[in-house]
Amino acid sequence: MKKAVLVVALVLVAALVCSAQDYKGKARQGGVVFDEKGAPLEGVTVKLFSVRAQQGFEVKTDKNGKWMGAWIRSGGWTITFEKIGYAPQNITVNVQETAKNPDVTAIMVKVEGLALTDEIKALLIQGNADFEQQKFDAALASYQQIIAKYPDAYIIYGNIGNCYFSQEKYDLAEEAYLKVLEKAPGDINAIISVGNCYSNRGDSAKALEWYGKVEFEKIDDPIVLFNLGTSYYNNSKFEDALKFYLKAVEKQKESPDALYQLGLTYLNLQKNAESIATFEDYLKIDPDSPRAAQVKAFIEYLKKK
Repeated sequence: MKKAVLVVALVLVAALVCSAQDYKGKARQGGVVFDEKGAPLEGVTVKLFSVRAQQGFEVKTDKNGKWMGAWIRSGGWTITFEKIGYAPQNITVNVQETAKNPDVTAIMVKVEGLALTDEIKALLIQGNADFEQQKFDAALASYQQIIAKYPDAYIIYGNIGNCYFSQEKYDLAEEAYLKVLEKAPGDINAIISVGNCYSNRGDSAKALEWYGKVEFEKIDDPIVLFNLGTSYYNNSKFEDALKFYLKAVEKQKESPDALYQLGLTYLNLQKNAESIATFEDYLKIDPDSPRAAQVKAFIEYLKKK
């Protein structure tokens, strides 16, 4: 069963950058940006916005994390710090033209996923919209633009992998998912996605090897749990399948698919009482479908044993 996971954190801080230069003056305002461990951050986009002029500009931090905004007017300024993979920061300062302005120190905290700038958000929204409409080539184009402009946005390779996966280009999908794992070796979605690539190529042993890399306790998505349970079930690993189906039902108690598979798993493990109870729960949700008729036959058969 295919599963394309889009896991992206949306964080947006808006700042206006205009062509006119009413923000010009005689002042200078600088500072330094560190990460949470105290290391200087290079390549941070620093957006300076004059509240009075309603205009601004941007600069970048150097290898020492330092930046400088020169020839600016006095008054209130909002300073925004943005870097891929870090939560944006906002600081407001009062700039003076008649005295030296103290340096601004900013600390940026690393975040899981992707902290979005306006430009990335626009591309991501378009890519996601195209993906939902199954316009996979168009979605790929948007995602690849993000990577071309912001190589640090490794999490987008997951989206790229999902496009290739949906097109059944499993080798290319795996290559993209592995790029996520180069930067984030413990990414659960990427690990499972690589396993899905092997599963859909018919290599069940390799698929299970990848699924086995995921710590069971960390999986909470009922669809992922169901998919993994089914992978083990299809390879006759019923004890392994059981724990995944049980947790899938726990997370989504009225899922007919999960209940049906759980009942079959108990049946294969010759746990007849548990199988009957599960199938009876199934019929409370789906009493009249063709599959329900099959479930009723299972119950009748098991009660005669």
